[in-house]
Amino acid sequence: MSLLATNYLTPTGREEAWRFTPLKRLRGLHDGLASVADHISLYPIGTLPTGVSFSLEDLAPLAPSDDVIIERVRGASAQVSHLSVAANCEISEPILLGRRDAALDKAEFSRVRISLGVHAVATVIIENTGACLLAEDLEIALAPGARLTFITLQEFESASVYTARHHAVIDKDALFKSITVTVGGDLVRILPTVEFISPGASAELLGVYFATAGQFFEHRIHVDHAVPHAKSRVNFKGALTGRDAHTVWIGDVLIRAAAQGTDTYELNRNLLLSDGARADSVPNLEIETGEIIGAGHASTTGRFDDEQLFYLMSRGISVEDARRLVVRGFFNEIITEIGIEEITNRLMDRIDAELEKAGA
Repeated sequence: MSLLATNYLTPTGREEAWRFTPLKRLRGLHDGLASVADHISLYPIGTLPTGVSFSLEDLAPLAPSDDVIIERVRGASAQVSHLSVAANCEISEPILLGRRDAALDKAEFSRVRISLGVHAVATVIIENTGACLLAEDLEIALAPGARLTFITLQEFESASVYTARHHAVIDKDALFKSITVTVGGDLVRILPTVEFISPGASAELLGVYFATAGQFFEHRIHVDHAVPHAKSRVNFKGALTGRDAHTVWIGDVLIRAAAQGTDTYELNRNLLLSDGARADSVPNLEIETGEIIGAGHASTTGRFDDEQLFYLMSRGISVEDARRLVVRGFFNEIITEIGIEEITNRLMDRIDAELEKAGA
């Protein structure tokens, strides 16, 4: 099936939310021209532990989204894939979700929900691989006292297009930690968003992205502090090499008038490894009350530290290995937060391979 573009306001590229995105490379996801497959590629890997379920459910009504692709996803999806962790369950091993039978000839519009009951504890990993044309609306709901580490790995093949909203709704005293890794695909556009609905909650959004020649990666973060005494931290790092490698990072934090006692900070750092690469970084803070603990942001974009390279090379390390070690050190702070050696080694090996391929 296909969706009629007349049902939605198709972006033109002049809108703030779309001004960096190369719309033609979305392959019809934004304007209704993509042919949509009746297909669900997400599935659990291995046996789910006691207290965890994965099922297809009828859609629940949602407030309209301000993102046209998410509205198209909702209009095309009849069911939502729901991963649920029961109240008071503490799951010691990571819950893995993967993709199968994805394709480039037709788009997949995917609805996903991850919910944790009261005082539930879990780590959920989504491994996005293969070649696909995929738009996804992913909602995370944390009940009071729940704790979730959410890891999403974009390791797509080179022709893939992925655009998604990852929206977390965090209740009283719940803790949410997300780690977003983007290293594959032609175009990847992710909207990690957080909505606090009760006091005492905390969110930590971490991310790394590595773009090579021709790749476009965009991460637009929005944290909505609408209630008192909530805490958020955002830390994303990106590296780029090769002609027309382009990354965009937008960090929006809104502290509403009722959000006294807010504590927030956002940081983005970018490392340019060659000429012809471009990194756009725009941190934003909107503060409607002065009664906060703290609020700040920082953004840096620069090239290799020549002193670091000189130090390593003076000890007999080749320039290629020195660059690789600098990049590894740059990403290490966040990659190690994943805490799973097999995954961290795989990601670092892929980054090493891309560096070698690019001659950086």
